[in-house]
Amino acid sequence: MAASAKSFLADAGYGEQELDANSALMELDKGLRSGKLGEQCEAVVRFPRLFQKYPFPILINSAFLKLADVFRVGNNFLRLCVLKVTQQSEKHLEKILNVDEFVKRVFSVIHSNDPVARAITLRMLGSMASIIPERKNAHHSIRQSLDSHDNVEVEAAIFAAANFSAQSKDFAVGICNKISEMIQGLATPVDLKLKLIPILQHMHHDASLASSSRQLLQQLVTSYPSTKMVIVTLHTFTLLAASSLVDIPKQIQLLLQYLKNDPRKAVKRLAIQDLKLLANKTPHTWSRENIQALCESALHTPYDSLKLGMLSVLSTLSGTIAIKQYFSSAPGTAATTARSLDLVKLAQECCYHNNRGIAAHGVRILTNISASCQEKDLLPLEQDAVFGLEALLVLCSQDDSPGAQATLKITLTCMVKLVKCRPHLSQSVVESLLTQLHSAQDAARILMCHCLAAIAMQLPVLADGMLGDLMDLYKLIGRSTTDKKQELLVSLATVIFVSSQKALSSEIKTVIKQQLENASNGWTAYRIARQASRMGNHDMARELYQSLLTQVASEHFYFWLNSLKEFSHAEQCLAGLQEDNYSSALSCIAEALKSYHKGIASLTAASTPLNPLSFQCGFVKLRIDLLQAFSQLICTCNSLKTSPPPAIATTIAMTSGNDLQRCGRISNQMKHSMEEFRNLATRYGDLYQSSFDADSATLRNVELQQQSCLLISHAIEALILDPESVSFQEYNSNGTAQVESEYERRMMSVFNHVLEEVESLNRKYAPVSYLHTACLCDAVIALLKVPLSFQRYFFQKLQSTSIKLALSPSPRNPAEPIAVQNNQQLALKVEGVVQHGSKPGLFRKIQSVCLNVSSVLQSKSGQDYKIPIDNMTNEMEQRVEPHNDYFSTQFLLNFVVLGTHNITVESSVIDSNGIVWKTGPKTTIFVKSLEDPYSQQVRLQQQQGQPPSQQQQQRTAYSRF
Repeated sequence: MAASAKSFLADAGYGEQELDANSALMELDKGLRSGKLGEQCEAVVRFPRLFQKYPFPILINSAFLKLADVFRVGNNFLRLCVLKVTQQSEKHLEKILNVDEFVKRVFSVIHSNDPVARAITLRMLGSMASIIPERKNAHHSIRQSLDSHDNVEVEAAIFAAANFSAQSKDFAVGICNKISEMIQGLATPVDLKLKLIPILQHMHHDASLASSSRQLLQQLVTSYPSTKMVIVTLHTFTLLAASSLVDIPKQIQLLLQYLKNDPRKAVKRLAIQDLKLLANKTPHTWSRENIQALCESALHTPYDSLKLGMLSVLSTLSGTIAIKQYFSSAPGTAATTARSLDLVKLAQECCYHNNRGIAAHGVRILTNISASCQEKDLLPLEQDAVFGLEALLVLCSQDDSPGAQATLKITLTCMVKLVKCRPHLSQSVVESLLTQLHSAQDAARILMCHCLAAIAMQLPVLADGMLGDLMDLYKLIGRSTTDKKQELLVSLATVIFVSSQKALSSEIKTVIKQQLENASNGWTAYRIARQASRMGNHDMARELYQSLLTQVASEHFYFWLNSLKEFSHAEQCLAGLQEDNYSSALSCIAEALKSYHKGIASLTAASTPLNPLSFQCGFVKLRIDLLQAFSQLICTCNSLKTSPPPAIATTIAMTSGNDLQRCGRISNQMKHSMEEFRNLATRYGDLYQSSFDADSATLRNVELQQQSCLLISHAIEALILDPESVSFQEYNSNGTAQVESEYERRMMSVFNHVLEEVESLNRKYAPVSYLHTACLCDAVIALLKVPLSFQRYFFQKLQSTSIKLALSPSPRNPAEPIAVQNNQQLALKVEGVVQHGSKPGLFRKIQSVCLNVSSVLQSKSGQDYKIPIDNMTNEMEQRVEPHNDYFSTQFLLNFVVLGTHNITVESSVIDSNGIVWKTGPKTTIFVKSLEDPYSQQVRLQQQQGQPPSQQQQQRTAYSRF
């Protein structure tokens, strides 16, 4: 607890005053110029924090120049501190604007008589290799230092050489011969050779360089058979092959040869480690013969540790395309079955091995084969996989050790995968899990509950009969308040909610509440309520939120819980909807809207500047508007009965040629209603686009809401407004997609049912009949009867991404405009930094940033004279790829019209799939366009009726030439 509090305070900068960038830099500069070494060191080590807080080039450039000065004049300890800061802040190095000046100050120390100072300088240069890859003086110094008699300096030169070789082709080509001479030279000590060999992994800039390095490594492997040399050389060999790509098949063969023939366990271990690396990086390069050779080695090795390593390589390969290549055979090859059997035989043999790790890899291979090769008849394999998984489950669920828990995680992951691709196995898997739950340890029970919930989300396999077992276990948990018990309460409650998504019986609710009162803390109750909201059990959630209201310490938390309680109450009101009873439907929706309005007021009060709850507010506002639109649609449908068409309606219809006018005002109301639903669908689309950090389930939920709006607008059009031109083809293909949750399954079935009803009534009983309006009302009630699911992103943000923009020129005061002459262009520089939370790129990563710059004339200057207007507004867009989370670009803007212009810069991001997300931010500056002095003078003279002066005439005469 103390440690977490400490790290929290460190993150918050507790005890430090919040300073702007310049003040913070001045503060650190004061420390650097102090006479005391301790204060100087403290100032140096605080620089990375400054870079993190203000990651823009203007500050980083000044800060690094100050650090370079300290490096030049300070002692070796200060230099070491500056080196560490440079290595920590590697991603900010490219923001240094005066690279020459920075390098000059650092490089001056290379001529020192102190070998330690020279060594630190070499390491400093190596750390800066990304920004100075082609500096010849740095290349020359590294070459020279490799011949030094001081070990510290030589090691520093090796570090720098490795870094420069990775960045510069010229340096790599130049240094390659020197390195090979040193490695092959008899005067070079063995420990130095071991440090020099890894440099060769960077010699992949062209084919000839890679080939010569490979030959040298081949010679070394045969010339120096000692264990250490073979290990270092083989590993370098693998890394070189992985980078140059062309020699990977040869490298796999070489490693398999060493694995088979070399008797030393250390070499075999390294071969396995490198094979794993290549299996992860390039599984498509593994031939059938390679996998066969690895299987044979695994079958014949007597050592469990080596067998475990080989099986881990095979289990990695079994989850990739390599397994399909292994099983797919050319026609007429008789050896295929035997070959295929080798891998299967190995996996079956290992499934019941006394080493848990080996058994886990065995069942994983069988599971992956069953999942990948679905076209083949693999019934015996499936059974083997299920039996193996059940045996491991029994073994690991009784053991509390970390190793057993890790194996159990692999087992349960395999179970979920197997059930997903072979649904007919789900019943036996679920039964074995439920049976084992009673006797398992608490830590294992939690994982097993997660597995059960994952399976039940995909397939409705948990029947009501199984609920009894779960409830018995829930009662058995006891009154313990340990963390494991609390976690288990949440996990079990989740499984119960998933398995009874239609409605919770009062008995189940009583048991859950009773257990929570006995054994839980408020946080556990909140987590269970959150799960109930996700699964659509709103009555349970409302009661739990109500009980928690008085247990929170902050006003914001109180309002947050109160809003959740109101939303749950609103959704609970909608659960009482009945088909064909439209008046009660209207009163239910009105009741729900009342609660929603109370809830949104609470939610707004719960938001803070640091946590504005923008997604939550957007989602709830859309839900309110959707309910209002549904209510309005039911009223419109009723108006066919309550407000029949006037007597002259038929005449109006004949005059206008629109048959729909016969029905009176319902035609216009339906048109408005359809536009409203289309507008709501667009707004749901905007919410989707602004939720870059949301998990896929939340996004799918938003998508389903959007589809329900589109469905109703389509139904209105198909039944009433334009039955002739509507097509049903595009809507019929949705049913084949993989459904991820019970909520989605129910929504999709409602969509399909409504479409069938609409299609059956299409073009019948024209123009509008009670059957049409009843069909629309039934569609609304069917959609509202599916309990809304509040997904994870509503409660919890697992990924956090934001963009910070800086514009230059920028005014000192934000309200003050920047002055520009109207005959000149403004060069607007836009710089930005991408900031991440604790899990960057968890759901999606930023590929590029799209910057949109637009300008609007706000107020024209008072003079009324004519100016040729070419460009009234500026509208530009550029895409930039962030490098090390930083990007910058420039725009040239015209301001021909005199007056004040408002420039808006808006950023959006494009992910690795090419999808655009409107994340913001939006920044605004003002520009005042002024008339240039020469034009002003000419205009004034023309106004006064004077001819231009002599000097002016001369100037215009010259200007012609």
